Amino acid sequence: MIRTQNNCTNIQYKANALPNLPEKTMASLAMKITLERIALYQFTPQHCAQARDMLGWDMDQLSRESAVSVQAIQRFEAGYEVRDVTRLALAFCLEAQGLVFFPGFTPGRGMNIKGATPNPMERPDYALIE
Repeated sequence: MIRTQNNCTNIQYKANALPNLPEKTMASLAMKITLERIALYQFTPQHCAQARDMLGWDMDQLSRESAVSVQAIQRFEAGYEVRDVTRLALAFCLEAQGLVFFPGFTPGRGMNIKGATPNPMERPDYALIE
């Protein structure tokens, strides 16, 4: 049993449910999971509100751009838990606008930087986005 857990979710995958993948593919999957964990912990509710302010976006525009509901954005920025996929969708959307996020700092503008957050549309739980 492979188990991943954080404050937002508790996901379990049966080891035999994973296809018999080549070692290189498994390493790629491990890297993807690691990048998701990093993105989840470094993108904070304060970052979200600060990034919206930097871009001149209200919650409605962020909702349209990220496919995350206004209610979920409000909950996240107020410090309540949201699903991992929701948090990743917000980070991915804002990074696509050239913003970068580091713990303890306000968002910065990256020059020719592709964000580190993986595209959440590739996650099996994308349909659960809030």
